[in-house]
Amino acid sequence: MLRRWFSVRRLLTVLAASLILMVSCLPAQAAGVDAYVSRYLKATEPVPLEVDDQGNTRLFSPEDLSAGKRLFTQSCLNCHVGGVTLPDPTVSLSLSDLKGATPPRDHINALVAYFRQPMTYDGSEPTFWCREVPESWMSQEQVENLAAFVLRAAQKAPGWGTETFGL
Repeated sequence: MLRRWFSVRRLLTVLAASLILMVSCLPAQAAGVDAYVSRYLKATEPVPLEVDDQGNTRLFSPEDLSAGKRLFTQSCLNCHVGGVTLPDPTVSLSLSDLKGATPPRDHINALVAYFRQPMTYDGSEPTFWCREVPESWMSQEQVENLAAFVLRAAQKAPGWGTETFGL
């Protein structure tokens, strides 16, 4: 019985050591980069995203996008799984729907403005479907990373904002 215990203990030790070694050999994970960001958003290097309607861009690192994904998961995922909008399925977070909003929400500054003061899709009045994100809740950097994640997902994630998300 004692011999069996040491065998099980040794096996568990070897398995734990192997797991630690495997995790430490994943550079993207060790650097704080979410696997979804590198695989589906194709962000292994900093990516340029439009910040305004004049076409000015800013680089967002994979770490920035990963931070944005974490914020999205914590704050937006209940209503926006895969970029769809559960309270209003006719308006998603797809690039075409972001561009079609009034005003368009297809660049960082526009998304940040929306997060700070959510308006209906036609821009006619405040909406209560999305929570207002004051600076006391998310810093400017955080809300820009959140916007960058949404925008990059709309550009690159397969099926983002559609019924075929994840297929």
